[in-house]
Amino acid sequence: MKMTVLSLTSAALLVGAGAFAASAQAQQSFQYPQGYVGGDAMFWSLDPDRGSSRDDVGLRLRGGAQFNDYFAVEGHLGTGGSDGPAELDYLVGAYAKGIAPIAPTFRLYGLVGVTEVDFDLDRESGVSYGAGAEIDVADNLAIGADYMRYLDKSAYNFDAASVGLRYRF
Repeated sequence: MKMTVLSLTSAALLVGAGAFAASAQAQQSFQYPQGYVGGDAMFWSLDPDRGSSRDDVGLRLRGGAQFNDYFAVEGHLGTGGSDGPAELDYLVGAYAKGIAPIAPTFRLYGLVGVTEVDFDLDRESGVSYGAGAEIDVADNLAIGADYMRYLDKSAYNFDAASVGLRYRF
């Protein structure tokens, strides 16, 4: 009798654990490559070596393709905001994205690539890099935040912190 109760308890625990694992895997079973698009509020800052910094808020669209749990390619298109003579006409860039899945619904990532930025004052391009994090709030929807150094020139730096949504399809 004691052995039967122990066997039934063990079987129930195994079935429960299996159902939990299957449900967690089904929740995160994506097929690759997987496309995504997102929109962000972009808090940018133009920091010249001489003079005062300029900053404002613009909008950024991003999209990409994730090839596995650890790698994606991503593009950014941003515009908007002005502070004195510095008006952001646009930024456009392409990046490699390394992803570190911390939990089934939470990821850290790093970006490296190239960006062209056009201000009323100047148009420049260069190497860009940044890091961010995102957390899933639904099956195909995540919220995230990142910080990018879009330009690192001898006369100034152009950085942006962004917060927004990403939709996977």
